[in-house]
Amino acid sequence: MKLQLALDLVDIAGAKAIVAEVAEFIDIVEIGTPVVINEGLHAVKAIKDAFPALTVLADLKIMDAGGYEVMKAVEAGAGIVTVLGVSDDSTIRGAVEEAKKTGAEILVDLINVKDLKARAAEVDALGVDYVCVHSGYDHQAEGKNSFEDLRAIKSVVTKAKTAIAGGIKLGTLPEVIAANPDLVIVGGGITGEADQRAAAAEMKRLVSQA
Repeated sequence: MKLQLALDLVDIAGAKAIVAEVAEFIDIVEIGTPVVINEGLHAVKAIKDAFPALTVLADLKIMDAGGYEVMKAVEAGAGIVTVLGVSDDSTIRGAVEEAKKTGAEILVDLINVKDLKARAAEVDALGVDYVCVHSGYDHQAEGKNSFEDLRAIKSVVTKAKTAIAGGIKLGTLPEVIAANPDLVIVGGGITGEADQRAAAAEMKRLVSQA
């Protein structure tokens, strides 16, 4: 089980400062969609250059032109790129084909997918590397989480690894771990803590025991 740090509400300098605190406790650092919108793929390159041992995920939430957008993200240093599960199969196939050329991986984000189990099975068959259930900021504001969704997709995903994102804190992490994802994605549960290093260390300890 791996731990991914999601960075959403920072600039490049702020991202570097947080990663420097917690790098030894995380496996993947995510350059979140808001950072990509504000800073561009320069943010991916800056973090990969500064922390070459870490895998960098570019959360592009690709909806079209899958092959091209994956190519540009990988050129910037991304090892994993996200594609939306609600996008067309051809977009996902294009992303997978491009990623395979370079050894990069594709994570399909099922945010706003209505029939989770059906779509999870479909994207699994398309050869993606991760299938992720995700409660976004707007969902979290309504009190939703993805723990049950994770159990649902784990019953149908047979080839890809599974991931969960959205609102995971130290207090809810044991429940997440019990559902046995391959990747746990944490944002504010680390970045919003007064002692980010301690929060990341404890999360890594719990994840490593799973």
